[in-house]
Amino acid sequence: MISRNIATACSAPRSRNFFLDLLNKATSLSHLSQTHAQIILHGLHHDLATLTKLTHKLSDFKAINHARHLFLSTPKPDLFLFNVLIKGFVTNDLPLSAILLYTHLRTRTSLKPDKYTYSFVVSAASYFKFERLGIMLHANAIVDGLGFNQFVGSAVVDLYFKFSRVEMARKVFDLMPEKDTVLWNTMVSGLVRNCYFGDSIGFFRDMVKGGVELDSTTVATVLPAAAELQELEVGMGIQCLALKVGFERDVFVITGLVSLYSKCGDIDKMKWLFGQIGQPDLISYNAMISGYTCNGETESSVMLFGELLASGQKANSSTLVGLIPVFSPFGHLQLTHCIHGLGIKSGVVSHASVSTALTTVYSRVNEIEFARQLFDETPEKSLASWNAMISGYTKNGLTEMAISLFRDMMLEFRPNPVTVTSILSACAQLGALSLGKWVHDLIKSENLDSNVYVSTALIDMYAKCGSIVEAQRLFDLVKDKNVVTWNAMIFGYGLHGHGNEALKLFNEMLHSGVSPTGVTFLSVLYACSHAGLVRKGNDIFHSMVHDYGVQPLPEHYACMVDILGRAGQLNEALKFIEKMPIEPGPAIWGALLGACMIHKDTNLARVASERLFELEPENVGYHVLLSNIYSADRSFLKAASVRQVVKKRKLVKTPGCTLIEVGETSHVFTSGDRSHPQATAIYKMLEKLTGKMREAGFQSQTVTALHDVEEEEKELMVNVHSEKLAIAFGLIATEPGTEIRIIKNLRVCLDCHNATKFISKVTGRIIVVRDANRFHHFKDGICSCGDYW
Repeated sequence: MISRNIATACSAPRSRNFFLDLLNKATSLSHLSQTHAQIILHGLHHDLATLTKLTHKLSDFKAINHARHLFLSTPKPDLFLFNVLIKGFVTNDLPLSAILLYTHLRTRTSLKPDKYTYSFVVSAASYFKFERLGIMLHANAIVDGLGFNQFVGSAVVDLYFKFSRVEMARKVFDLMPEKDTVLWNTMVSGLVRNCYFGDSIGFFRDMVKGGVELDSTTVATVLPAAAELQELEVGMGIQCLALKVGFERDVFVITGLVSLYSKCGDIDKMKWLFGQIGQPDLISYNAMISGYTCNGETESSVMLFGELLASGQKANSSTLVGLIPVFSPFGHLQLTHCIHGLGIKSGVVSHASVSTALTTVYSRVNEIEFARQLFDETPEKSLASWNAMISGYTKNGLTEMAISLFRDMMLEFRPNPVTVTSILSACAQLGALSLGKWVHDLIKSENLDSNVYVSTALIDMYAKCGSIVEAQRLFDLVKDKNVVTWNAMIFGYGLHGHGNEALKLFNEMLHSGVSPTGVTFLSVLYACSHAGLVRKGNDIFHSMVHDYGVQPLPEHYACMVDILGRAGQLNEALKFIEKMPIEPGPAIWGALLGACMIHKDTNLARVASERLFELEPENVGYHVLLSNIYSADRSFLKAASVRQVVKKRKLVKTPGCTLIEVGETSHVFTSGDRSHPQATAIYKMLEKLTGKMREAGFQSQTVTALHDVEEEEKELMVNVHSEKLAIAFGLIATEPGTEIRIIKNLRVCLDCHNATKFISKVTGRIIVVRDANRFHHFKDGICSCGDYW
């Protein structure tokens, strides 16, 4: 019927305008084909305006090959037709064809590319993994006098953001003589995509102050930044502005507000806003589903997903991403498996966003093999995919795997702030200072050091790798410190035993107007614990509860027990435990048992041990600690009975080991280790050291040796501990005067601590030791901990 109407309507001679109108009204590819036939019959098959409109419509209907053939059959295509087809290639995911057509235009014709040509072709360049092509096109635009065109500028800024070249994007933006709303929007959205949330809000404020005309895209673009920062007041300010300029009914704006309130935990407001949308579209449903999920309301999320399907709408990859319980994965592994299965069935599991969310959940619930399998099976991995897997390895303690994967990623992608914060966390865990410095150099070259999250991760890395001075230097350089930045530096001071510095910084934080969190108080209490600041610790704990209304967690209580116990106030520590409003757990009783070891209180140690054996019967560490306490008290029969229990229950003690980095190579030693290629030289150095130390007055501390054996045999046992072997290797493998850094996986023993003081004295070396509890800086026979650890 439609075909007959077209044929009838076209039986008489028709003008170009008639066919242009007909092409505009076409609703299917068959309509276009019939209209094209009539165009040929009426002799308009060489009319450029008609052919250009037809090419445009063919591209819209995904018939890009037909559009290409039509273009090739045109004797003399003009620039407009070139631009239409270049844009068609880009919108039909054929970026290489767009680039090749641009090259043909530039080299084989007398036509000169205009602002539209460059806008489309620069967009095509962003599809490729390497940025050189985009930079070349930017250079061509500058040569052609279009480098400062707003249309081209927006495309170039967007291109640099897609390659995480944030500083380059900023430079292009800053150099633009005139900036329209589209260019500002591109800048704000690019910063959000690259996790520069604070900067994006700053640009938005500049827009408002500068009187730049806002549109609904501006508001919808900046709201995710406020949501990610959980800056509810900022988000509400943006909402008020949206109301003022009349965007309160815009679906994209409302959807952005739904995400804002969900990320800030205001579920009631989130529900109310969703109810304001008359007919929610898929994007709105996705935001709401994600909102429920990120607030731990998984059942509501699944129910809304059912409503979405019942409404006749088809779920997409974003729906599944919102449904995956990334924020509360524990207890929802079965649901995750179901969503994974649904993703496979619907064919969206290969989408990078879906596989990334699933990888994140599997990593968080320690199903790391599932996560890696999914990662490996994802055909087109995004930067977020790599970040999720690297972060997964880091959070599961598989730091070497994280670092290895990071090196692989660097062959394909440039890192963004999320990448480097994950890898810096891995460096911090491993104590890999040389790798951490390499990552720091990379951060500088990529201009990522202005990001507060990256700066904070660097501070944390240097502090945990023993360079507290460098951590402090970087901390001082951060202009807009957030609470996490303050926490990292306070914790770093505590880790190095600088309790007074930690307290001073805590007071500075309070005066700066930054509100402390539970983590802040935990960091300060930890610092007090390792510096013997009992009174200050009591005051801070009291202030936390009564002045700041922070509910203490078991970790806070454990810190208080540790503060009292380390100071020898064991009975006060026990009374504190008995008065606690919560049931004391392993961390609390473990802190008391550790204090009993320091002060050799066997009676209280037995009380703490009995509770610990009930709470964590499989934890061999508590048995070892109790055995050591009995040995120190020379109660060898009791120590032997504890060891017998361990043997009968087949509990395995974590073997002590020490790591030392020389250059970029890590060397690991265990007690009595002779597997190292330079073992002969190491033991020769150790023998030489022992002689010099004895001349200086050193005596072996054998009180914690586990067995009832002769004193001479105990000395032989402690003399080959892993710390001593690592230090001896460091002395022969590094230049004289070089600082030696080692990492011990357990608490350093009394004999090794004493020996390291003497080694620092007789060799003139600074030796930095990181054990399971803290850092020790040895210099000239003195340790920074003041023998209080």
